[in-house]
Amino acid sequence: MDKIAPNNSWNKAHWKDGRERSDRWKETRSKGFLPTVTSRINPLLEVLRSTPRRVNKILLQKEGGRRPVGEIVALAKAGHVPYLFVPKQALDKLSAYHQGVVATLAPKEFSSLEAIMEEAKNPFLVLLDEVEDPQNLGAILRSAEGAGADGVILPERRSAGLTESVYEVSAGALEYLKVARVPNLAQTMDGLKKRGIWLVGAESGGEGEYYEFDYAQPVGLVFGSEGRGLRPLVRKKCDKILSIPLRGKVNSLNVASAASIFLFEVVRQRSET
Repeated sequence: MDKIAPNNSWNKAHWKDGRERSDRWKETRSKGFLPTVTSRINPLLEVLRSTPRRVNKILLQKEGGRRPVGEIVALAKAGHVPYLFVPKQALDKLSAYHQGVVATLAPKEFSSLEAIMEEAKNPFLVLLDEVEDPQNLGAILRSAEGAGADGVILPERRSAGLTESVYEVSAGALEYLKVARVPNLAQTMDGLKKRGIWLVGAESGGEGEYYEFDYAQPVGLVFGSEGRGLRPLVRKKCDKILSIPLRGKVNSLNVASAASIFLFEVVRQRSET
């Protein structure tokens, strides 16, 4: 786990000279530090070539951006890194000294699905369908690690990345928990089902209540986004849709709260077997 450089070391005034900024980047890299945002082309290319799973997202200037944009896009595609073309003004708001690109880097490198499955003896997975709030993602990661989940799976698009705020909310859980990013969550679900993993979706109005399932068997818990819940195709791929019974006037729970209830039901059942 690479350390995160203190925010004050990245004061914009320190980077007025591009060469000084590049040298500073190399210096902190050699000491085990990585910035969480880079707006320089060469450092980004280096990360994309060496550890692409560390890149959360890349924003590229639509018009008149510096080259080699084509190489950045090619490496991003090869590494399944989300990228988006935006107006120059959008990049100006993020960095005063960008080179036509701004990329956010994860405090921890994403894992691969295969790495998660290799270590899972009785798979216990968490799949998040477009959970975009960093606070919710961090809280879910904390609960997942506490419950002993083997890993968390996120889609490439429309998902919060492994940002500093996610890391902080997870209260250190991200140090120990594997998180994979996949191009297509529905296709990944098909692959997991072929491996004998049951997929249980959490949503109000389900076929039963959250504890009405045998979680002792290999299982993946599937949670939807904060506002929309599970997308129709993802919902269809689930073997079961289960709900949490509510007795008050509120008709739904925050996704992080709902995830905790499901996660520790798995713990309860598995501790009894």
